Amino acid sequence: MTNLAGKVALVTGASRGLGKGIAIGLGEAGATVYITGRSLSQANDAVGGSLEETRLEVEKAGGKCIAIAVDHGDDQQVELLFNHIDQEQQGQLDLLVNNAYKGVRTLTEMQGKPFWESEPQVWDEVNNVGLRSHYVAAVLAARMMVKRRQGLICTISSWGGFSYLFSAVYGIGKSACDRLAADFATELQPYNVASVAVWPGIVNTEHMSRVATEIEASNVATDDPAIRSLVDRYNWETPLLTGRVIAALAADPNIMRRSGRLQIVAERAQEYNLVDENGNRPVSLRSLRFLLPMKWPQLQKSASLIPNVNIPWSVLLSTMLKSPKI
Repeated sequence: MTNLAGKVALVTGASRGLGKGIAIGLGEAGATVYITGRSLSQANDAVGGSLEETRLEVEKAGGKCIAIAVDHGDDQQVELLFNHIDQEQQGQLDLLVNNAYKGVRTLTEMQGKPFWESEPQVWDEVNNVGLRSHYVAAVLAARMMVKRRQGLICTISSWGGFSYLFSAVYGIGKSACDRLAADFATELQPYNVASVAVWPGIVNTEHMSRVATEIEASNVATDDPAIRSLVDRYNWETPLLTGRVIAALAADPNIMRRSGRLQIVAERAQEYNLVDENGNRPVSLRSLRFLLPMKWPQLQKSASLIPNVNIPWSVLLSTMLKSPKI
C-alpha cells in the first residue's frame, strides 16, 4: 500500500469526476489533501457533486481533507489559497495536482462544429481554467516546493494532446499542458522538484457515463468502432485509478527520473502493480489489447487472449492514431 502519511497535497477541481477520484486515492495513502472547487455545496447541474461529498469520502478512505471554495479563474483567490496552505502547513506542500477544468460544457455545446463556427472567446472558456490556471497554481506551488528542495507537480492532460479529440481548442490546450509540464521539469530539476503530465485513459466520470448512456438510449446505429466501444464502456478506468497512480508517483523515491515525461495511468498502474476500484487493470490506449477490440468489438470478450503489448510511440506518431469523436 502506498504511504503518504505526513505528506501534504493539493488537488484542484475535486468536486467530482477525475479530481474527486484523485483526492480519494491520495486519502487512501494517508495524505493530508486540500481540495478546491467553485463551491462547497452541491453543483446546480445535471452532473452534481460537491467538495463536501469529496471531503467525506477522502476521510473515509483514510486521509485528512480540507475543502476550500476557490474559483481558479481568479488569480487573487488562488493566491489566497496558497497563502492559507503555506501558513497552515508551515510551508509544506509535497504535491500539486493541476486538474481544475471548466471547458466541459463549452466543448459539449460546440461538438461537431469546426473551430471557425465558434466565437474566439471559446478559447478562454476552455483554456483559462485548465491551462492558464495550471500555470498560475504551479508558480505558487513551486515557490513553496523549491524552498524545501522537494515536491511533485502533476498536470492532468489527455491523449487529446497527441491526436484529435473533441475539438481543435481542446487538443491545443492539452498539447500545451504537456509542454508546460515538460518545461517546468527543466527549470525545477536543480531544486529536486519533479513535474509530470498525466494521461488517464477513458475515465468513467459522471459526464462520460451520461454521454455513453445518451448515445445508447438514442439507438442510433453506428459503424464507428470508437463510438461502439464507448457505448460498451470497453476498457474504462475509474477516477480512483488515476488517484492511486498519482499517489504511487508521489511516494516514488526515484520520481526525479520520471520528471518531464508523460505518465500514462494504465502503464504506471501496471508498473506499480495497482488495480482499479473494481479490481480490474485497464490497459493503455496504445496497447494491442485495447486497439484491436476497439476496431473489432467482437474481440472484446476474448480480449484477455490478446497480448498486452504497447505500440511504439514512433509508430503512433507516424500514423497519427485516430481518436473517438464523442
